[in-house]
Amino acid sequence: MTPVRLHDLRHCAATYLRHGGADMKEVQETLGHSTIGLTSDTYTSVILELERGSADAAADLIPRNDNTA
Repeated sequence: MTPVRLHDLRHCAATYLRHGGADMKEVQETLGHSTIGLTSDTYTSVILELERGSADAAADLIPRNDNTA
């Protein structure tokens, strides 16, 4: 069994925060990062479903012609 490092626990905490709906500023403050850039560079793409959900929500705003028949 591979030991869990403190860094792994921080990464997991940030991932759960983002998945739970926390914004990047909240994650930054929780982890104690000095800049939001460090946080976003590290954790922005951790959960791809979040990015996919945002993209889908934006796409849903575009009117579509449902005349596919």
